[in-house]
Amino acid sequence: MAFLLLRAVHELEAELETALGRVGLSLAKYGVLSKLVDAGEPVALGCLAERCSCVRSNMTQLVDRLEAEQLVERVSDPSDRRSVRAALTAEGRVRHAEGARTLKEAEGELFAGLGEAERATLAELIRRIRREG
Repeated sequence: MAFLLLRAVHELEAELETALGRVGLSLAKYGVLSKLVDAGEPVALGCLAERCSCVRSNMTQLVDRLEAEQLVERVSDPSDRRSVRAALTAEGRVRHAEGARTLKEAEGELFAGLGEAERATLAELIRRIRREG
């Protein structure tokens, strides 16, 4: 059962990566943009790493790539000059919105074979596995 679930997750992840790739994003980039949208303000890189469940060095590299694409910019922390925060740019907001639409469409396609009741059951089963695991 566990391996069946893992295989399904890997296949879903690959489909979502492909979909996001069409708008120039990856799941990791979209995740960072989402955390910044949710925060509504610049976020310290260390805090962003925690929120995305990754190590700081990976977050630094990811923010480097997002900055090169002008989706985020580094700004000084007004309360601590040694700290740097990531701030969403206007283009980052646009790309995040495109990614959200793309993910919604992909999810619709991925789960098109399931009825509303089956989707609800699947969601409940996943929540139960996460609590028990």
